[in-house]
Amino acid sequence: QVQLVESGGGLVQPGGSLRLPCVASGSIFSVNLMGWYRQAPGKQRELVAVITSGGASNYAGSVRGRFTISRDNAKNTVYLQMNSLKPGDTAVYYCKLQSGPLGYWGQGTQVTVSS
Repeated sequence: QVQLVESGGGLVQPGGSLRLPCVASGSIFSVNLMGWYRQAPGKQRELVAVITSGGASNYAGSVRGRFTISRDNAKNTVYLQMNSLKPGDTAVYYCKLQSGPLGYWGQGTQVTVSS
């Protein structure tokens, strides 16, 4: 069983920054893919960024250049550094771990960008 716990969400003004950590625990294979997704009200969940256990990353076009995903394999933790936040970034942010055919989700953390 794998558990993912996100934190770091909150209310921030446009142009501000937040850092979201997600800690994974349980039976985790060393080779895996971790990522961040988000879901705004009335919209489908969408990919924000993913990173392999080897450190290769990919981003949605809407966040490239503003968000940075990183991970600490020793701590089974993935981070999402979000800079230059916009109101359109408001959503519940979810962490996901993909290990072979199995995918695990966290409970989500709310990010609200508003003045």
